[in-house]
Amino acid sequence: MNASPITWLLSLMLLFLASEAGLFEPKVHVLIYNDLQNGTDLTIHCKSKNDDLGVHLLTYRNDYEFRFRPSILLDTWFYCSIQWNGTMHWFDIYTSKRDTCTFYLWNVRHEGPCLVEYKKVTCYSWNTNA
Repeated sequence: MNASPITWLLSLMLLFLASEAGLFEPKVHVLIYNDLQNGTDLTIHCKSKNDDLGVHLLTYRNDYEFRFRPSILLDTWFYCSIQWNGTMHWFDIYTSKRDTCTFYLWNVRHEGPCLVEYKKVTCYSWNTNA
């Protein structure tokens, strides 16, 4: 007995909806730590194309965290604008094309954000294009 084209189409749609709902992907955990010197507080605002996580005050040596399920289409992208002392910077805090883990610890420093991994710290420059 062969399945009808409508059955195949409905099955594909159900699979797509389940993947977009995050039933197949593990949650990603992002933690952003204020590592600015001299007790400097910062304001952080993270968003994706679908979610605006709001504006948060992050006092010196404190953190902000969020969790999400990435899309299986590899198009998940979160960026954060970060302000302190009247200057604004921004960075792609998560892109599914670059990032493959489920936990990210970012230290915010004057020079740029630093990704802390097991026995390894990788620092990046702030994004410069608008």
